Amino acid sequence: MKIKTQIIVACLALAASFSALADFCAELPSHAELSAALKSVVNTTSPEKNGGLELNMWGTVVARDGSVCAVSMTGDSASDQWPGSRVISAQKANTANAFSLPELALSTANLWTATQPGGSLFGLQFSNPVDTKVAYRGKATRYGQKNDPMVGGRIGGVNVFGGGLALYNKDGVIIGALGVSGDTSCADHNIAWKTRNALALDFVPGGVSATKDDNIIYTKGNGFAHAECGGTEANIANKLPTTHPIGK
Repeated sequence: MKIKTQIIVACLALAASFSALADFCAELPSHAELSAALKSVVNTTSPEKNGGLELNMWGTVVARDGSVCAVSMTGDSASDQWPGSRVISAQKANTANAFSLPELALSTANLWTATQPGGSLFGLQFSNPVDTKVAYRGKATRYGQKNDPMVGGRIGGVNVFGGGLALYNKDGVIIGALGVSGDTSCADHNIAWKTRNALALDFVPGGVSATKDDNIIYTKGNGFAHAECGGTEANIANKLPTTHPIGK
């Protein structure tokens, strides 16, 4: 009887956790919506160019509490993208969510300069480690699928190069974040920006860029600047506020 009671309690706790996750993720894109948006802006699955290597990508969405809500990929199988970029995409989503506020959005790209040696935020990237029990649990055959093993867990992690953006709904409320990975970090930012735009979750209230948003900055000497990556990513990024304007 005692064992049966313990099983019932465990099942109720699990059901409650799934219910809580559903509440946190309710306003965020589903796996299908994330997949469609990501594929619509990546060169392997669309005509879009992002200035980097033009590779397949991973994408992850987290809720405001840090829970992973969806993990997707643009290739046909997990091996079509860099395997290491799955967790990096989640790490970027966690970072953008963790360091953005109701009135100020910071992209992961905006954190690059300050976290370099001698910078005012050096060491930030080591402050909230990825939870490896969440990152690598479950069967690898489920990676990038609707039932990716990361879904429902709090991934943690801090990433300080391009590809992570906070998500703001039409009321300007921050509801989580998006992270993408699989190309140069500069191209990752461009892809994340376009994906967020496709999801219509880019009602950004303010930011540190010249256009008062969370776009990547390449101006040397700027405390929120990002290194260039060697391709045409910067040319594309500088036009993003015009070609893919944030919501108003």
